[in-house]
Amino acid sequence: MDLNLGEEQRLIVDSAAEFLAAHSASEQVRKVSAQPGGWDSALWRGMAELGWCGIHTPEAHGGLGLGVVELALLMEQQGRRLACVPYFDGVPLAATALTALADQPQATGALRAVASGEQRLALALPAVDAPPAARAAQHSDGWRLEGRWPQVGSAPVAQQLLLPALQDDGDWALFLVPADAPGLHITAQQAVDATRLHGLVTAEGLVLHADQRIAHGAALQAVLAHTRCVAAIALAAEQVGVAQQALDLSLAYTLERQQFEKPVASFQSVKHRAGLMLVAVETARSAVYGAACLADTQPAPEALLRAAAQAITEATDAALYCTRESIQLHGGVGFTWEYDPHLFFRRAQASSQRLAAPHWWREQVARQLLDVEAMNDS
Repeated sequence: MDLNLGEEQRLIVDSAAEFLAAHSASEQVRKVSAQPGGWDSALWRGMAELGWCGIHTPEAHGGLGLGVVELALLMEQQGRRLACVPYFDGVPLAATALTALADQPQATGALRAVASGEQRLALALPAVDAPPAARAAQHSDGWRLEGRWPQVGSAPVAQQLLLPALQDDGDWALFLVPADAPGLHITAQQAVDATRLHGLVTAEGLVLHADQRIAHGAALQAVLAHTRCVAAIALAAEQVGVAQQALDLSLAYTLERQQFEKPVASFQSVKHRAGLMLVAVETARSAVYGAACLADTQPAPEALLRAAAQAITEATDAALYCTRESIQLHGGVGFTWEYDPHLFFRRAQASSQRLAAPHWWREQVARQLLDVEAMNDS
């Protein structure tokens, strides 16, 4: 598998880096994240105009028709700049699920709206370690939803939501719901990472039309599993960007900081720590690029899960390690609000629990391997 970027992919990286450096610099991130319910609407419009919202959506549905590799490249650059936009929830999550359900008219319309940037969507992906807290019952010629979906990413600014609920027959169903639907309530929730928004979504007597159920049963389970894996690769790419920027900040500071009339970066112990950070970043980047390349080949679900698990665990470990080291290498000022390392540390910590914690991904791979061994032994 060749992980070298092609000319067009390098252009994507360079243009994204230049655009985000100009429109999502540290000062802008701090300004936006300090506002209650803040998100950068101007940055979002610019990203939509560049076609980022439809990066991996098929051309037939209004997207650019590229792949998970290109999506990962954009996510990596966004991680470096902590872009305050509802991109992860709308594109790697919602658009991935809608693409798999594009045979449904409602899903097709929503997918086009996401790809163009006209609509902001959020997907309440079911938690892997919590029982269902929302149920759907048939009501007249439609459905009635009751329950709650906690910590839904970008919910406070979403215009439509994809809400999973358990039916009376025990099957999961997925509903496409306008954010302003009567009976639906969204409450912003405070998070460790102020550059991202989360909300508690509750439904009380929420009545929906029959066609708002866009998937259910085993087919939906497969779609959600696939979406979780693709989103994990995208989130891992963002974590690589976080780790890379933590390294870059550390190098810039230690080259500037003087001790004994020499730059701190010239000390051997600092060189060693920076070297270990670089190894962590490059190891994680290789895992992410490899997983993204595999995802674009339509692999078996088991293979995709293994690749996604490796990517997200490697990248999360790298992001946590590099952001902690960045704080230490900044010395006394590393703990202050005025310097940026803590912003990246917060993003790394918060993202480590998105979708599923690293131990869950490792457990899924272990179960696969143990099942294979058991079959071979028998």
